[in-house]
Amino acid sequence: MTALVADRVAKRYGSTVALDEVSFRIGAGQLVAVLGPNGSGKTTLVDLLAGFSAPTGGTVRVLGADPRRGGPAWRARIGLVPQETSLDLRLTVAEVLRAFAAAYPWPLPVGEVLALIDLAAEAGTRIGALSGGQRRRVDLGLGLIGRPEVLFLDEPTTGLDPRARRRVWACVRDLTAADTAVVLTTHYLDEAQQLADRVLVLAGGRLAADATPDELRTHAAAPTIRLPMPPVAAAELPAALKVHLDGDELVLRSADVGADLAGLLDWARRTGADLSGLQVGPPSLEEAYLVLTGPVDPVRRERRREPSHA
Repeated sequence: MTALVADRVAKRYGSTVALDEVSFRIGAGQLVAVLGPNGSGKTTLVDLLAGFSAPTGGTVRVLGADPRRGGPAWRARIGLVPQETSLDLRLTVAEVLRAFAAAYPWPLPVGEVLALIDLAAEAGTRIGALSGGQRRRVDLGLGLIGRPEVLFLDEPTTGLDPRARRRVWACVRDLTAADTAVVLTTHYLDEAQQLADRVLVLAGGRLAADATPDELRTHAAAPTIRLPMPPVAAAELPAALKVHLDGDELVLRSADVGADLAGLLDWARRTGADLSGLQVGPPSLEEAYLVLTGPVDPVRRERRREPSHA
């Protein structure tokens, strides 16, 4: 069953083109990650799919309906976890969940949601006393409690520590196993690699790629040769290889793996360099992403550095 359809969707703000004839389909039980640098159209696309704005051209259908005309019954089938929420800090976690559950015809039991988001012990804790990561898990619980058939996740794991991120991932996998279609926007490419059945890459408002993570890695960039490189060995590298140093590692994106490996082996024989850490494989999802979109955007760099809080 097809859950979401975008057919030549365009969105313009005056002379600015935010989306330019973007088309795709998402089936029930699929998780599709939407990637792209700031200004690529990710937020605009999610706003259109969720019914917060109307396209300038083309059509959008979610669960068979135009999101702008979906009534309360349609809205009850949709879940949304935005980047930021504004909750009453005086309410407890359980009180907030119960208040949201009342808006849905067949909500999940509050206790089940508390277990899913790993906050059962904090059920009686006021929202204002939670850490940033715990509040983010409450946001996720609010998106889940209505048993959504389609769920929009906008940067759902920002601020979570690695263990909490993996708990969220497990929860999302359970949803897709139960046929919920999930649209995920994220700056964490490892998150897309872990969760996504497909990846939509937006660049300049256009759809630059629609593929599985592995297909994207295989076809969007050249194979990669990696070799740990101590400073002494790095100093002995030929000039043609030194340009491929990335810190203490040689990272060579190779158009001819056989020829480049032969060159490395010849250099190792002459210098006695250690090749025990040599790896050859497809590029990472990040490398493929950069081929499609250009340099890493500053926000994604900053988010890599930001501290995590559970």
